[in-house]
Amino acid sequence: MNRLKKILIFLGDVIILYGALTLTLFIRYLGEGFKEKFTVHFVPFTIIFLFWILVLYLFNFYQYKTGSKKELLKDIFLATLVSGFLSVTAFYLLPNLFELTPKINLALFALIFLGLKYGWQRIVSEYISLSGTEKILVLGDSPLIKKTVKHVKENPQTGYKVVGWIKDTKEIEFAKIAALIKEKDIHTVVIRNYLTKQSQATALIYSLLAYKVNVINFWNFYEDVFEKVPLEELEEGWFINNVTAHQPMYDRIKRITDIIFSVAAIIIFSPLLILSGVLVGITSKGPIIYKGKRMGKDTKPFTLYKFRSMYENHNGPSWTKPGDKRVTPVGKILRASHLDELPQLINILKGDISTIGPRPEQMELAQKFSKLPYYDMRHIIKPGLTGWAQINYRPSVSLKEAEEKFCYDIYYIKNRSFPLDFVIVLKTIRYFFTSNHN
Repeated sequence: MNRLKKILIFLGDVIILYGALTLTLFIRYLGEGFKEKFTVHFVPFTIIFLFWILVLYLFNFYQYKTGSKKELLKDIFLATLVSGFLSVTAFYLLPNLFELTPKINLALFALIFLGLKYGWQRIVSEYISLSGTEKILVLGDSPLIKKTVKHVKENPQTGYKVVGWIKDTKEIEFAKIAALIKEKDIHTVVIRNYLTKQSQATALIYSLLAYKVNVINFWNFYEDVFEKVPLEELEEGWFINNVTAHQPMYDRIKRITDIIFSVAAIIIFSPLLILSGVLVGITSKGPIIYKGKRMGKDTKPFTLYKFRSMYENHNGPSWTKPGDKRVTPVGKILRASHLDELPQLINILKGDISTIGPRPEQMELAQKFSKLPYYDMRHIIKPGLTGWAQINYRPSVSLKEAEEKFCYDIYYIKNRSFPLDFVIVLKTIRYFFTSNHN
């Protein structure tokens, strides 16, 4: 979904929130003293609306959503339920701050918001996403281009519409393309990367700029659509132009943030750390803390700490699968709740890993994955407790799935920044409570 439509959905949600508040107060008090009631509720509910917007973001309402009407209603209901719970908690824990403890008003507001949000989301899905769609012309062909064109056609919510596709580059003629641009009102021309290396094609592409169309490389288009890189299409030159190993200011601030976060988290979660350690120790034989060798930055190995979740002296593959008999009963709980990861706060404090980055792989798996093209790029930054691949793709159980996750890792390495890190933190909050992991 392009940025304009994300902003449109966000603004629509803001209007819906205040609209729902207005309707709530009007219905609740039948219009009596409406201005006074609205003034009293405006500031407290404005603060609460920040929670609602955050929850909507965590439920991916600012990305294009596919699925049935039933699934959409379910997602909105869950988001409303979570937001309502946070609102009740805030109002009743901080009554002096809000000077309100609404019960009926909040319940009525939630019901009205649920209906308005569902209607707005349906409008977005059926009308807005299909109107104002950016029309594109694709030049060139490859398996990945086929996959991307198919995805765009099946998902108009992405904000793109393929209105022309010239697969055979021998048929690329300026007059033909110019006529197609005018006939189809094309906004963007997507070109396969090798065309820019051909003098004839380069001259043609240069001439297209006069037609006021955007000319973008397929690499960039794929990245915009899928939020990962097209690994099989890349070459070494792409990494030279797009990947920076060192960002001194960013790296320094991130290290300071990691230290503050790890110290604060260790203090806050100390009861859970103690309880989890005791449960592991009394329910099965073996060490409480599992120490495993992992591949770190610059391919340097380090020791990763986790609560032991498997029986001692187990044998089997490096990956675990659902129902794996090697996992202890307590280990299942720790893995499902992600509490087994808490000791990695020590790794963050030591500087072995960062809060955000590619997940550190076991040494044997890292050696196996080194067969993937450009896999060494994964180790130019510190691994992390959570990362872009973890919130976008399931845990890998094969080399093919590891390659898919690697596409997300390279996307993060290329685009790493504090705004992206913040997005990952927010989405990890949802992942922490809803997803299983290895």
